[in-house]
Amino acid sequence: MTPPKKIRWGVLGVASIAMRRAIPGMQKGGWCEISAIASRDKRRAEEAAGNLGIAKAYGSYEELLADPEIDAIYNPLPNHLHVPWSIKAAELGKHVLCEKPISITAAEARQLLAVRDRTGIKIEEAFMVRTHPRWLRARELVRSGRIGQLRLVAGLFGYFNRDLANPRNILEDGGGALLDIGCYPITLSRFLYGEEPTRVFAEIERDSETRTDILTSAILEFPSGRCTFTCSTQIAYVQTMHLLGTNGRMEIRLPLNPPAGQPSEIILGDLKDPSPAGTVVESFPYVDQFTIQGDAFSRAILENTDVPVPLEDSVKNMAVIDAVFRSGEIREWVHPAD
Repeated sequence: MTPPKKIRWGVLGVASIAMRRAIPGMQKGGWCEISAIASRDKRRAEEAAGNLGIAKAYGSYEELLADPEIDAIYNPLPNHLHVPWSIKAAELGKHVLCEKPISITAAEARQLLAVRDRTGIKIEEAFMVRTHPRWLRARELVRSGRIGQLRLVAGLFGYFNRDLANPRNILEDGGGALLDIGCYPITLSRFLYGEEPTRVFAEIERDSETRTDILTSAILEFPSGRCTFTCSTQIAYVQTMHLLGTNGRMEIRLPLNPPAGQPSEIILGDLKDPSPAGTVVESFPYVDQFTIQGDAFSRAILENTDVPVPLEDSVKNMAVIDAVFRSGEIREWVHPAD
């Protein structure tokens, strides 16, 4: 049978990330067709479908998964629902693009590996940064030796949200800073070094009421260097990332969410001159990273090729997150376990 020109997508839930970014981005792609959306409240699904021009709205996730005209599922549900509903989708023959973090623990992520291997369904963690041209270029520059040997990746990521009804502030839902935004410097540092950290150390402050981590700082020790980062759900909005090498430096401005409609930048710095005169700017025309992510996954389905972020990589990322949590508990160095 001739494959469809576009993959027909269904969306589980009406999460903000889906409504504001993922769905509009995927609708601009050449390989994605958003065909259906589901909510446990059908009125919310119908409202979202109307606002976004989606043909079908379902009042339950089960109904959407049973639709034979859906090829793939985008899963932006709260973190604790990522694995259960991704498994249900895969068991029914739907490919799955699941929002980050892929799971709450590495053990959970391994469940998806087993399902993928048994069903042959494609499953990917939605780290949109991993397919953005700027980050692909940053890795290319590191590997080319443009800043010498990479020795330090340093990042700050935060925002203020203490809405107790928000899943980010509900421990049982997989809330907290590390799973929400701390996962980014972990995946990006692994991506840049091309290595796995051998040990990690962390300090974690938890909210006295919600018990979610609200201020987490970690050191990841790689064979070639280190990553240090702090993430928080209760500080001023910030996202910065710096790469320091033996012969230069690199800054990725607004590393996760470049402003819509504006070019994104990599700032390359001289070894000795910290002033603007010692920098070179590489500018990248605006692209919608959610368009790129959706099309890359859709093409992997149509062409039966590997997805950009394989589940094996996601399991390793979750193992590092597990180790950060464990180190924060015992306040000692911890070795990640695959």
